[in-house]
This record gives sequence, structure tokens and C-alpha cells, in this order.
Amino acid sequence: MTILLLGGTSEARELAVLLHEAHVRFVSSLAGRVARPRLPVGAVQIGGFGGVSGLRAYLGEHRIAAVVDATHPFAEGMSANAAAACHADGVPLLRLERPGWAEAPGADTWHWADDHDEAAGMAASLGHRPFLTVGRQSLGRFVDPLAGKAAVVRVVDPPEIELPEPWTVLLSRGPYDVEGERAVMADLDVLVTKDSGGRYTWSKMQVAGERDMPVVIVRRAAVPDGIETVTEPDAARDWVVRRSPR
Repeated sequence: MTILLLGGTSEARELAVLLHEAHVRFVSSLAGRVARPRLPVGAVQIGGFGGVSGLRAYLGEHRIAAVVDATHPFAEGMSANAAAACHADGVPLLRLERPGWAEAPGADTWHWADDHDEAAGMAASLGHRPFLTVGRQSLGRFVDPLAGKAAVVRVVDPPEIELPEPWTVLLSRGPYDVEGERAVMADLDVLVTKDSGGRYTWSKMQVAGERDMPVVIVRRAAVPDGIETVTEPDAARDWVVRRSPR
């Protein structure tokens, strides 16, 4: 029997190393939305399952003993599918989720939005050169509200939609250091991001604080009731070891 580890996050990669060292049999599943993902150690499958029914079929076919959902905090569809499939088939499920930034220094001064549409409206009213770090899948929500702005968009892979003429696209992958973020943000006047949490992309938040730059941040959805959650890969490893046949 095997453990299914969902997600290509840094936490998922850290957990993969820990499981490998503990001699636990597992497979990591990546969504395949990034052209050149950072691959974890161990067995990897790339691509979706085909919704809840497809995931249930995979759990049964591969004799999955337990699932760890270590997907990105905004991968809400995959997390919902994992919860539904595991509940239906009685497969233990753990959510490994990095802490958000709601309690971080300066968080009480940020402009919190419930979704990307609200964030786009806020950004349009707060600056003329917004820095969009919301991921390419959400960019469509910002095109109309910010069409007349000289936005700078940072993404890992090229956007799949046509962006307004004044916009600039930066193709890069984190983590980012403070000096680099100071250079990138020198001429920008509002930061738009998501409550992804963690340390890999915190530098932009630090620089925004240094410059008193307005920050628009999209809230993450709450973890559904009844799902056990941990915030550290070590704790997830211990949970898996207790449930994993060797």
C-alpha cells in the first residue's frame, strides 16, 4: 500500500524527503500547470485525476493507504476533490498547509479582499503601477479593472491570455531575496498578491512595508471542517508513519 502526496509546494517537497528517509512508500502528484516544475524525490505523477470520481478510482487501483494534501493554499478545487474522495472511501486525509500571513507584521494595514475581483477593484483605486503576483490563472480578473494601468506581472510561465499593451511581464521563479525585490519594486506603487504564506515570497511584503506601499491581498479559503491539519512537514511525516505499512 502507498501514501499519496498531493502538491508541488515547497512543503510537499520537504515532506517527500522526510518520507523517503523514513522508507515510506509514496507517490507525489503534481497538477502539471507549471511547464518545468521542481520535482520532489521519489515517484512522481503529473496531471489531474479527472475530478472526484477519477481520484476515487486512483485511490482504489493503487491501494492508497492515506492521502496528504500539501497543495497550494489556493488550489481549492484539488483540496475539495481530495476531501470528497477520501470521505467517500474512508481513506485517511491530512492537510499540510503553510501558515498564512494574517498575523504577520503590517497585516493590519493591508487591504484584504475576499476574491480576485475585489482585489482588482482595490488595486485600481490605490495606484497607477501595480505589481501583480497573483499567478497567471487569475490574471483575467485584473485585465479590465487595470487595463489603463502600467502593471507589472510576475509569473513562472507566460500568461495564456492577451494582456493590455501597457503591462510588463516578468518571467521568474522564487524564492526571491530582499535586494532583488527592492530593485523590481522601485518604480511600482501597489502590491497585489495572495495570502500564500510561507517564507519563499515574503521578501516582497517586507519591501512593501519599507516603502509604505499599499498591499492588496486575497484571503485564502478556510480548511473544511473535520479535516486534520498540520503546518510542518515533520508533523505530516509522523502522521504518515503511523498509518503507513512498510
